[in-house]
Amino acid sequence: MSQLVARRLKVPSLSRFGWLMALYAENHSRLLRLFEPGDLAVGAYVSRVDDALDLRLDVIERHAYTSELRMAYVGLPDPVTGEPDPSAYLRLYRDARQVEATHCYVGRRWQDAIGMFPPPAEVLGHRMRMNTFLGKWLQYLAERGHGVATLRPLPSCPPRPPVLSSAGSSPDSTR
Repeated sequence: MSQLVARRLKVPSLSRFGWLMALYAENHSRLLRLFEPGDLAVGAYVSRVDDALDLRLDVIERHAYTSELRMAYVGLPDPVTGEPDPSAYLRLYRDARQVEATHCYVGRRWQDAIGMFPPPAEVLGHRMRMNTFLGKWLQYLAERGHGVATLRPLPSCPPRPPVLSSAGSSPDSTR
């Protein structure tokens, strides 16, 4: 009788950090296909589609290798805070071909979601949720017809400045 030797195939796996970096790369390709933000000057833009909500895209800052952006629907403020809801602050890394959602506002602030002094694993999990949300939002916008062809500058509107909480900077923004 022959003996069967059980072999284990080693299948590579991604760590949570590796998964997050893959989300950043996927969001980069989605955002580039949608709005080509690397070509946009600092300022405010709006994307209008007939049967969808208007989307505002603010190019807040442009640096040598990065751009700071904010995406939000026009005319959907949170009834409590007045902040656009949903909205996302994005950091576009042109050299690394990645887009990171640094802050998302979907009904509550990061302090309410993960606390003031979260452990590193909780911060990583929160970043994964924010960037998963960003990827789904970008896909939804593309399905609704938003894109470069629907994007127009808003000459009378300066970009919104970043909003810092009263408690200081976020753990998501520290490097």
